[in-house]
Amino acid sequence: MSTATATVTAPNGTFRYLQPTYRLDDTAGHARALEEDGFALIPGVLSPDEIAATRAAIDRCAHFGLDGKSPTGDHYKCVFNRERLFLDFADRPGVVDLAYAIWGDWCHIIGMSAWRSRPGHDGWSPHTDRLFSAPNLAESALAAPDVKLPIFICTAHYYLSDQTSELCPTYVIPGSHTAGRGPRGKEETEWRGRKLEPVLCRAGDVLFFRSEIWHTGSKNTSTDTRYLLQVHYAQRDIAQKFSPWPFHYNPEILAVATPRQQRLLGKHPEGAYG
Repeated sequence: MSTATATVTAPNGTFRYLQPTYRLDDTAGHARALEEDGFALIPGVLSPDEIAATRAAIDRCAHFGLDGKSPTGDHYKCVFNRERLFLDFADRPGVVDLAYAIWGDWCHIIGMSAWRSRPGHDGWSPHTDRLFSAPNLAESALAAPDVKLPIFICTAHYYLSDQTSELCPTYVIPGSHTAGRGPRGKEETEWRGRKLEPVLCRAGDVLFFRSEIWHTGSKNTSTDTRYLLQVHYAQRDIAQKFSPWPFHYNPEILAVATPRQQRLLGKHPEGAYG
């Protein structure tokens, strides 16, 4: 069940979520939220020890291929191919259940990225990740209650830092996945009277959202570094975005991957197209 005004006990007092939250085991609630809001916020997925271990693993990453690097940030691609700890995020219980609820056995990951956003990093750029709705379909039709847009791609954000208003939180506009288009530049921050709103949450929380939702990163005005892990899921017919090309799976990773992890990495039974 969603809780629009959920509160949790935090070290520095009571913390209040701005968006509805869902229990980790409420897969039906997650799926409903994706239809209605375009995202589901799931608190408390990772333990403090898991958060610390994942941050340390990101610190061990070395830049390779198409990884991004700037004075204020690092972006590491395909981290599942680097060490076992990252691989296990591909089928994290409770989160992967939502991917399977959407696509069944025909789901896989199309990417997995790790980020470090240092003080001064500015990720403000309202956008959609990918649009699939027909461009000639009226917005009123897309938003009709009896119309359900298929879900093609989703991203799970694993927050490894407390998301305060100063630590470059993700911003979203609930329901904007039905707009049928993306924002027209950085200045368009409102849709149907709803403004971009920050997802303020705790380290260990997960935001699972569909590719059509209007969202953005923001500026790190704090003195801390934000750590984030992204897992991108899609139906099998969506190509995997593994780089650099030609991509080579790490044999040490394949040796320890479970059958389900192998399928999520692309080892599917033969289908109509191969």
